[in-house]
Amino acid sequence: MRKWQWKLRRLFERLWVRAVLYSILGLITAFAAVVLDPLIPDGFEDAVGAGAIDTILNILATSMLTITTFSLTTMVTAFTASTQDVTPRATRLLMADTTTHSVLATFIGTFLYSLVGIIVLSMEAYGSGGRVVLFAVTILVIIIVIAALLRWIDHLTRLGRVNETTRTVELAAQDALQAYHRAPTMGAVEIADDAVPQSATRILADDIGYVGHVDMQQLETVVAEAGAIVTILARPGTFVHTAEPLVAVISGSVDADEVRAAFTIGRERTFEEDPLFGLAVLSEIASRALSPGINDQGTALDVLGRGVRLIAMCSDKIDEAADAPEFPHLRMTRLPIVEFLDHLFTPVARDGAEKFEVQVKIQKSLAALIAMDEPLFGAAARHVSRVSLDRAEATLTSADDIARVRKAAAPLS
Repeated sequence: MRKWQWKLRRLFERLWVRAVLYSILGLITAFAAVVLDPLIPDGFEDAVGAGAIDTILNILATSMLTITTFSLTTMVTAFTASTQDVTPRATRLLMADTTTHSVLATFIGTFLYSLVGIIVLSMEAYGSGGRVVLFAVTILVIIIVIAALLRWIDHLTRLGRVNETTRTVELAAQDALQAYHRAPTMGAVEIADDAVPQSATRILADDIGYVGHVDMQQLETVVAEAGAIVTILARPGTFVHTAEPLVAVISGSVDADEVRAAFTIGRERTFEEDPLFGLAVLSEIASRALSPGINDQGTALDVLGRGVRLIAMCSDKIDEAADAPEFPHLRMTRLPIVEFLDHLFTPVARDGAEKFEVQVKIQKSLAALIAMDEPLFGAAARHVSRVSLDRAEATLTSADDIARVRKAAAPLS
């Protein structure tokens, strides 16, 4: 994905963008009746009852303003509840929800359409034909609004709920993991070790934050034109600062500013190209559920099940053709598999150390991963298992609970 595409995608995640587009469409539709006026035969207005258009537009304008205000209030309440009961990182996904954006944009666009229609009618800019066109379009708008209302009612029953928010995070993590599965080195030549030789030139970041996106095509072009070879050290999700290298130039020389321009650094981690962030947010949901104020072990167990489903995607064999290096002048390592397990299991094992049900679920989840792919998950899963078991033995007070956790961990030893 090019840098401009990534930024455009991020822009369309904002509510106001879609609202502006729908509002412009509403304005165009309202004024289109003036242009189409001459095409409608005389006397057609009375036949279709277009004389009632003034009343209909007034009702639409009043009701849409009320509905939009109510919907925005409900949306903010749901976001606040999600921040408090789930995790603030998940709220960002809810704020980018396309259903919410489309429905609210429909309401705002309809309100502006009605308002402009009323104004133009009061100016007597519509002839009898224009009123017919406006009437027909208004009927279509009413149908669209009814569909949006039904869709919004269904969506509100789930908006901000823990299960729905967890599912949203899982889907975001799934998309990122699928992208990682297709290209674990983002199209660069895979190397086993990103250790930088002393002779390499390190190009440092010029900002402090998280790498959100790397324009691999732009970076390849810059490096290829210079005849250089570059190892990427900061993939999306990496926290960098002005003393942290983004890349290491193994051979040749490149313009540092052109290399930095291929990296987008932001204040927060993003889900799209960071396969670990979704797992980290899922573990936050589980940790929040295990807090004394909430004490919801069921959500923690549910998160662990979802996490196993996600991490298991790493065990699928990657097609050799799809894994062919697309950018031959760039080098990158894969993420260590232990990183995936640490991001999901370690925080839950820490915060659920005194809950034997959670500890048993962790051990069974790790055993399931080993059963699915021993060569890939074996060493990492056994390491996480030992750490989790140590926490459980140090925290649990019941000998029976400790014995049950040990029994669940026995197949991993």
